[in-house]
Amino acid sequence: MKSKLDREEILDSIHGNVQDKNMIKHMLATEAIMRALARKLGEDEEEWGITGLIHDIDVELVEGDMNSHGRLSADIAHELGANGTMVHAILCHNEAHGVPRETKLDKALFCADPLSGLITAAALVRPDKLSGLTTKSVMKRFREISFAAGVNREQVSECQKIGLELEEFISLGIEAMKGIASELAL
Repeated sequence: MKSKLDREEILDSIHGNVQDKNMIKHMLATEAIMRALARKLGEDEEEWGITGLIHDIDVELVEGDMNSHGRLSADIAHELGANGTMVHAILCHNEAHGVPRETKLDKALFCADPLSGLITAAALVRPDKLSGLTTKSVMKRFREISFAAGVNREQVSECQKIGLELEEFISLGIEAMKGIASELAL
């Protein structure tokens, strides 16, 4: 039986709603990290991956209004076949809504979202991009508050709420993104 979630349809919707190629790469990176987390934690890889993929589909539609961001993404995700658990995770990934993070999926998306940005920034300053990026290197950058200053370190550190230590989480994220390095142009 075919899943209600059609990744190709979701990608078409993303390409129809998001023009910024870097935002699309961020969404793909978040999907890869979420899939890796699902495998590690024994969760539904498709559900977690699609949640990561679609979480920021509204960022251009709401014109950067962070008080609105996430609500429209949740609605679009629902229209594309996402279940209530996925919709809730998308909604609560933006703290501006005050929706509590309750499930593992909620907490995973919340910490994976900024991790993809930190890893991307760390890869971009290396001549070998992702291929030579190590956990040690990203941990060093994590402690440099001025590096990738927009990345919320506290949010990344919430990986502990899903049972992962920070180094393990960063390592998992790096490996996940290496798996799609060509799609990310990294």
